[in-house]
Amino acid sequence: MRRYSNSAVLGALFVAGLLVAACGGSTTPSTSSTTTLPNNSTSTTGTSVQPDTAVWPFAASSPGYADPVSAARSFAVTYLGFVDPLVGAFQQGDSRSGEVAVRASSSGPVTTVLVRILTPHNTWWVLGASTPNLQLQTPKTLEIISSPVTISGKSTAFEATVNVQIRQDGELTPLKEDIVMGGSNDVLGPFSSTVKYSTPAATAGAIVLKTVSAKDGNTSEASVIRVHFSS
Repeated sequence: MRRYSNSAVLGALFVAGLLVAACGGSTTPSTSSTTTLPNNSTSTTGTSVQPDTAVWPFAASSPGYADPVSAARSFAVTYLGFVDPLVGAFQQGDSRSGEVAVRASSSGPVTTVLVRILTPHNTWWVLGASTPNLQLQTPKTLEIISSPVTISGKSTAFEATVNVQIRQDGELTPLKEDIVMGGSNDVLGPFSSTVKYSTPAATAGAIVLKTVSAKDGNTSEASVIRVHFSS
């Protein structure tokens, strides 16, 4: 199993960054379901409005989840493509947020799924995910992007290969799939790629980095950030 001395620090920084973004610049729990953005305040799919900071579930097909572990499991399986993952217990951050650890196997790397209550209905939504092996540095969470977008960071993966997807709300099929080459053999290495994607119908979505098993093609780990699309 891969071990990193800084994994706990990376996870804490990721959680703190998303909580700041989700709460409009403060880690104080908020009862607001939206965050003010420069151009796009919401993402509309069908007749339902997606919370600004929520990657999953899609509001057009689900009102949210009653418990955080169910939200994390659904996200891992349906959105990311994990097959029968090991889903950990909910680790509470504050009264409205926390995280859930997901592994493809007992010896696999941990993908930390960040969850939060975003609506007055007290349902749980997924804000994103992180793993120390896939570190996306640009764009930043909740950044407004346009095509082509430059994606950069650090990674380590089998044969250095990392799958990149640009997703839009309401669709499981990516707008664009590509690969980037970073480090390998448990050594982080830099990656950078300019990705051109199709014009989205939704105003927001996500950037997904993930690795897949060479044995069975299933998702091994993933990092996901929420982004908005320029109008």
